[in-house]
Amino acid sequence: MDLTQALKDAENSLRDFIANILRNKFGDKWIENCGVSEDRIERWKERKDIEEKRQETGAVEERLLYYADFYDLKNILKKHWIEFTAALGDWKTMEVWLSELEKLRDPDAHRRELLPHQKHLALGISGEIRTRLVKFRSKQETSEDYFPRIDSARDNLGNIYTYGNSNSILTGMTLRVGDILDFIITASDPLGENLQYSISIDLGDRSAWQDNNTFSVTFTEANIGKLVLIRLFIQSHRNYHASSIWDDYVEFFYTVLPSK
Repeated sequence: MDLTQALKDAENSLRDFIANILRNKFGDKWIENCGVSEDRIERWKERKDIEEKRQETGAVEERLLYYADFYDLKNILKKHWIEFTAALGDWKTMEVWLSELEKLRDPDAHRRELLPHQKHLALGISGEIRTRLVKFRSKQETSEDYFPRIDSARDNLGNIYTYGNSNSILTGMTLRVGDILDFIITASDPLGENLQYSISIDLGDRSAWQDNNTFSVTFTEANIGKLVLIRLFIQSHRNYHASSIWDDYVEFFYTVLPSK
């Protein structure tokens, strides 16, 4: 597994989990009640503003917590640990793991090569955190601990699905023949196995399963319509699945017009 991606997936899984738990507790004002200082929150907003200016023609991450530093996440977890212990277990253990990830994350961010045992440690801790989160979510929804879940899915226009929300995203966007959409999926498997990914357009034939979690779609005249459906699928390599041959899916709706 790619180490950089593993660290990123674990960190973003924590961000999404923190947001969902604290939103349920505090409502829309959860950021103000997350336990960090106003100065830190202002710093996140500054980073978001900088990114918006840098990406004038691209999609910008709208979730403010994605601009927080790793130690911010650790402080939020510690402040509200009673809300997270059911999923993540003992704080002392988790504090050690998060501290190790924080130390290992810096060399990776600066492209300094980690030693083999450090890479295995980072992959092990990242995998354990994500596995605990997906097991907790599975128990909240069903009694099963066997089916993978899509944690998040997004397109290059800024439309985002995160776990716990409706898996049908009505984007309200109008595109044209020839426009290109890119998608990326982040998913977790409670048994820690690798997953496969697939896509379909307008309920047409689903693409072949692939190990890569990204897709690119170019609209053609055959896709013209008011509600054009793009559906993203995941499946494990096991011989059983949550539904038929797939384990989870997310769908995005767009309007597609003829080219100008």
